[in-house]
Amino acid sequence: MSTLTKQDPFQLLLESAPSSFAPIRSQAKEVYLGLGLPALKEEEYKFTPITKKLDGKIKDFSPAAPIAISKDVIQSAVFEGFEGDILVFSNGKFLPELSSQPEGLRITALSEMESTPLGSIAKPEKDTFSALNLSSFADGIFIGVPKKQQVAKPVLLLSFNQAHSGQVIQPRVWIEVGDFSEVTFIDQSISLTEDSYFVNKVVEIKGGQNSHVNYYRLQNESTNAIEVSNIQTDIFQDSRFTSVNLSLSGDMVRNNLTLNLLGSNSEGNMYGVYLLNGKTHVDNHTNVDHTLPHAESNELYKGILADQSRGVFNGKIFVRQDAQKTNAFQQNNNILLSEDAIVNTKPQLEIWADDVKCSHGCTVGQLDEEALFYLKARGIDKTTATGLLLYAFAGEVLEKIEEESFRSYAISLIQDRLGSKF
Repeated sequence: MSTLTKQDPFQLLLESAPSSFAPIRSQAKEVYLGLGLPALKEEEYKFTPITKKLDGKIKDFSPAAPIAISKDVIQSAVFEGFEGDILVFSNGKFLPELSSQPEGLRITALSEMESTPLGSIAKPEKDTFSALNLSSFADGIFIGVPKKQQVAKPVLLLSFNQAHSGQVIQPRVWIEVGDFSEVTFIDQSISLTEDSYFVNKVVEIKGGQNSHVNYYRLQNESTNAIEVSNIQTDIFQDSRFTSVNLSLSGDMVRNNLTLNLLGSNSEGNMYGVYLLNGKTHVDNHTNVDHTLPHAESNELYKGILADQSRGVFNGKIFVRQDAQKTNAFQQNNNILLSEDAIVNTKPQLEIWADDVKCSHGCTVGQLDEEALFYLKARGIDKTTATGLLLYAFAGEVLEKIEEESFRSYAISLIQDRLGSKF
C-alpha cells in the first residue's frame, strides 16, 4: 500500500519533463501516480522511511540543471593510477566535450536515439522511483559495446553533483554489451556541495551471450545527500556479471540491485561493503533471479557501523522451476562498533526447483576481543589493531575488484576511515 502526500513533492518535476519518448514517459507517469511514494509501513521500505525523509527536507522538488565543470576539477577527481577512459556527467547530464571517446564503444545521448528499450529491464512497475525517473528524467546516455569487443581499459563514469536543497538529479544510463565482449565500468559520484539534494538514479545493463561485465560503484557523497538508485541487469547464456558496491557516506541511501540470469551457464556476482558512521543510513536491497538451469550466483555484503548509523540488507534469491542445477550463495555479515548503531538484515530464498544447491545467512556482532587482545599484546596500539581487524573483515569483498587501480584506491579509502593506514 502506497500513498501520495497532500501535494506530490515531485509535481514540478513531472510538469517539466521533456517531450522526448512521450509514450514511455506517459506510461511511467501513470505507474508512478498509481504507486505513489512508499508508505511508512510498506514492507519493501519498512526500515528506510524515504518518504518521511524527503518530506522533511522540502515540499516541492525541481530538476537540477547541469553546472560548468573545469578540466582541473576533473583531473583532481580522478584517483591515482587510473588509466582508462572517462565519461563526465554534471548533475546527471553527460558532457561529451569533457569526456574521452572509448575506442570501439558507441556513446550516444538518449535524446538523439529514435527508439530506446528504456524500462525493459528496470521496469517502472517494480519500484516507484524507477517510474519517477523514467517519466521525468531530462536526458541520459546509451553506451554500446559491439560484439567480440574486448575493452582493455576501464571506463570511469565520473559524476559531479552540485544542487541546492529541493533539487533532483536524475541520471539515466543504458549499457548494452554485445556477445563475446568484455568491459569494466567504474561508477563514481562526487559532491561539490553540502546541500540536501536528491539523486534518483537508474542504470540498465544488458549483457549478451558469453559477455563479461564488471560494474564497480563508489558512493562517498555529502552527508546531506539523499539517494535512491536502481541498478538492474539482464545476462544471458555463458555470460558473467560482477558488481561491487562500496557505500561510505550519505544521509539516506537506498540501493536497489537486480540481477536476472536469463541463460544457462551464466554467473552473477554481487558484492558490497558499507562503512557507516554519524547518522548515515544505507539500505541495500538485492534481487537475484535464476530462470534457467546450470547457473550460479554469489552474493556477499559486509557492513561496519559506528555512531548512530543504520544499515539495512534485504537479499532475495529466486530459483524458478526450470532452473535446475542452480548454485546460489548469499551471505551478509555485520560488525557494530556502537550501542547506538543498528542493522536490519533479512536474507531470503524462494525455490521452486528441486535439484539445486542454495544457502544464505547473516551475522551481526561486535569486534573479536580476543583477536584485539592478541594484537595489543604484540605492541600494536588499540586504534591500529582495531583498524587492522576491521580491514581484514572488509578485505574479502575488496579482493573481488579485479581493476587494480580502483582496488588500490578503495583499499586506501577504507584504511583511512578505519585508521589502519600502513
